Amino acid sequence: MRIAVAGATGNIGSLTVAALERDGHDVVRVSRSLGVDLLTGEGLDKALDGVEAVVDATNGPANDPDTVVEYFGTTTRNLLAAEERAGVRHHVLLSIIGIHRVEGNAHYAGKREQERLVSAGSVPWTIVPVAQFHDFAEMIAGWTEQDGVAVIPPLLVQPIAPADVAGVLAEIAVGEPRGRYADVAGPEPQDLVDMARRTYAARGRTVKLVPTWSGIFGTAMAGDVLLPGEGARIAPTTFDEWLAAQR
Repeated sequence: MRIAVAGATGNIGSLTVAALERDGHDVVRVSRSLGVDLLTGEGLDKALDGVEAVVDATNGPANDPDTVVEYFGTTTRNLLAAEERAGVRHHVLLSIIGIHRVEGNAHYAGKREQERLVSAGSVPWTIVPVAQFHDFAEMIAGWTEQDGVAVIPPLLVQPIAPADVAGVLAEIAVGEPRGRYADVAGPEPQDLVDMARRTYAARGRTVKLVPTWSGIFGTAMAGDVLLPGEGARIAPTTFDEWLAAQR
């Protein structure tokens, strides 16, 4: 199949491209750095010529909710309109577990807008809600790390390996549209603070971690809010296995 991956140069996008190409598919990389701009629509029609399915693994700015919703809304509308013109038969959206249970998070607001537009659109679709990635704890701590100290929310998550996410997206893209797919997560629940501590240790770094709900992740995300629901698809790679490969 000829499949386009939006956000092809990002973490999940690049892994999804690799997974599809390993299976022999013709992959079109959609990225601003490659001359296709989802915000303006420039280059989209040419990129989607002959494409049968699109995987949207794009990310957005970490700004206020209005800005993030506008960004995801504009890029998703442009992408869906170009897909309709090109006769694309399947739109696959990478989303996040729990976004409909959390208010006040800008990124989640943007993802909800994406889901709304995709589910209301004319292009047949599959929305794939996925847990946080194994490298999520290090990324969050890295946002605030200063002078060997970082603050981090004590979230309970069931993290998944980025390569496992890409494998699921590649598998779904070549199949028939499924509507809202089951939650997709890793094998075991983890505490985000402990994940960050163990990741830093694996990299040979010492960082003092200060658990707090004072940042962008508030108490609305406490407890089991971010854990997968019943009937979830469980990916195989544990956090320990992923961590061992980082050393």
